[in-house]
Amino acid sequence: MGWFTKKSDKNQTARDEIWTVCDKCKAHIFKEDWNHNLKVCPKCNFHSRLGAYERIGQILDSGSFNELFGNISPADPLSFVDSKGSYADRIVETKIKTKLNDSVVTGYGTINGIAVSLSVMDFRFLGGSLGSGTGEKILQGGLYALKNNLPYIIFSASGGARMHEGILSLMQMAKTCAGIAKLDDKKLPYISVLTDPTTGGVSASFATVGDINLAEPGALIGFAGRRVIETTIKQKLPENFQTSEYLLEHGFVDAIVPRSELRQKLALILSYYIRK
Repeated sequence: MGWFTKKSDKNQTARDEIWTVCDKCKAHIFKEDWNHNLKVCPKCNFHSRLGAYERIGQILDSGSFNELFGNISPADPLSFVDSKGSYADRIVETKIKTKLNDSVVTGYGTINGIAVSLSVMDFRFLGGSLGSGTGEKILQGGLYALKNNLPYIIFSASGGARMHEGILSLMQMAKTCAGIAKLDDKKLPYISVLTDPTTGGVSASFATVGDINLAEPGALIGFAGRRVIETTIKQKLPENFQTSEYLLEHGFVDAIVPRSELRQKLALILSYYIRK
């Protein structure tokens, strides 16, 4: 029956090349339509996660992006090892798999001709976690904006602080916020875009202190997990708790912007600051 198995494998590969399955509603969507729709499900409007360079390609003017601080990568101050192996080995494996040096890509470019500094997090790199390298790149992106009188935009996608680095990871929360606060000295705008997921130490630091906080529809945004909170307060939380929609209703974000409208929304906000 070897011929039958081989034929089946080929058919499966062909299907994988043609179709994408929505993670939320499980609908089958032609990959061409999926990519044309910016990886948003046309059936249920689920906004799938994007890699950093995919996001940059969607938001910035074509060919305008210049990466900065690409040589910065994670440190291993604790020589951390757990049951899954060493942190150092995990970093190497993740770099090879994602072709990234850390969980954020930083640089500058233009949106509708308006120059910006930006940092874009990538959840594929150790859950988009905030380590010392990540924090340094976000800080340097802010300092580049400060030096060159540019607006600063951060796209967050993170599971929280990278505990493999201990207190050095937690220090990045204060470090990034302190760097971003310097933008106020020159009245430079900081726009934070929260995507799925934005949780833990990232949600409790630079992700939620923007002059304007935007979010994609349905994004998971919060600090501790639902189960931890429910166990602590002995209450059942609302079904839409820790979603973009819940945070908008309670004043934590300024607007929910569909991915197809995000580039133009950012251009509109930036044009207002330029006119000022």
